[in-house]
Amino acid sequence: MEEKRSLGEVAEEIYARDSLYKPDAYEFLMQVLGFTQQKLKRQGHLTAKELLDGLRDFAIEQYGPMAKTVLNHWGLKRTEDIGNIVFNMIEKKMLSKTESDSLDDFKNVYDFQEAFGKVLDNITIYPETEL
Repeated sequence: MEEKRSLGEVAEEIYARDSLYKPDAYEFLMQVLGFTQQKLKRQGHLTAKELLDGLRDFAIEQYGPMAKTVLNHWGLKRTEDIGNIVFNMIEKKMLSKTESDSLDDFKNVYDFQEAFGKVLDNITIYPETEL
């Protein structure tokens, strides 16, 4: 019988083999999955677009104007990177896919600079003041 491993253990194992994406990115993706399912009021399978839209909303909610910086630090710079993580997790049986799901579903869904750069446009930066 195969021993059930934690997400952290699987993420570390993937990272040891391929250090393109930090383990935090895998854990974040699972948080995004739960957030998006709750937002859409359904369990189970999400399309690539639904997951990516949820990722954008969740990252902005969690990290505000630092969202793009945090994602980039984890190795996430394009929507294709999210697809790579999803398919790494499918390979490790942490997620599943339908017959019609493809890595191509994650290609060029949106531009990270456009999706996360706008957050900074709404921030006012005040000069430091002495106390």
